[in-house]
Amino acid sequence: MRLILHTGAHYTEQERLMKSILRNKEMLRTRGMAVPGPGRYRTLMRDTLNALHRQAPSENAREILLDAILDEEPAERVLLSDPNFFRTPGTAVQAGRLYPAAASRMAHMAALFPEDEIEIFIAMRNPAALLPIFHGVSLDPSEGAFWGGRAPQEIRWSDTLHDIRAAVPDVPITVWCNEDMPLLWATIIRAICGLPEGEKIVGGFDLLSSIMSREGMQRFRAYIDSHPNMSEIQKRKVIAAFLDKFALEEEIEEELDMAGWTEELVEELTALYDEDMDLVAQLPGITFLSP
Repeated sequence: MRLILHTGAHYTEQERLMKSILRNKEMLRTRGMAVPGPGRYRTLMRDTLNALHRQAPSENAREILLDAILDEEPAERVLLSDPNFFRTPGTAVQAGRLYPAAASRMAHMAALFPEDEIEIFIAMRNPAALLPIFHGVSLDPSEGAFWGGRAPQEIRWSDTLHDIRAAVPDVPITVWCNEDMPLLWATIIRAICGLPEGEKIVGGFDLLSSIMSREGMQRFRAYIDSHPNMSEIQKRKVIAAFLDKFALEEEIEEELDMAGWTEELVEELTALYDEDMDLVAQLPGITFLSP
């Protein structure tokens, strides 16, 4: 079985993405893919992973879990989505590292599903926007616990991904940037669901419709309908052009609330994020989706 794990990250449209994927549930079922509702497995998986920190999985742990999740539904490919796979927002940053528990969590997942093929899908987000949110919800936002003596400029997604790869080197990882999601929405859905590029799906413009004016969406859909043979790359260029003209500013602007942070620091962190993404794209075992 192929086990697809959509692991967030937090605050990257993860729930909206699952809703779009669930709109294709019946079509995916005919392709051998099960998309159980998140309520059927999130608490169960969380409790199981927490227990695995104390003891190894039992011989029948996999079968018990799958029976509970799938309810005897046959599947060759199963999608599980939970932004808390790698811990909650309150513990997502500790000692100046993003998701420090991610590597051990994935090692436990590999031990739980030793004969299955596991894939990870995760969205990344600019630390300049993400760190203030995590700091605001942290269970311990003190200097030592949250930053661990590290500066914001030292916090890298590539470190987290490198740790995961070291823990489970045979598990492929597909990543993308939250900032690119309006352009990549349909591509991300197809990648997670194992569908070929250009495959017809429902909900490919769900995110776009939430950040573009009604007039803009009407014009965009009319344009797409009148150009049925466009490639995905051409569609992305069209989306970018329509967003430039019809985007709802209140939906795309980010409010940064972090004491002591200046515009210069935000610009520096954004530049470092761009550099880090160049590094991530070159990591072995990583597929980087970009416009």
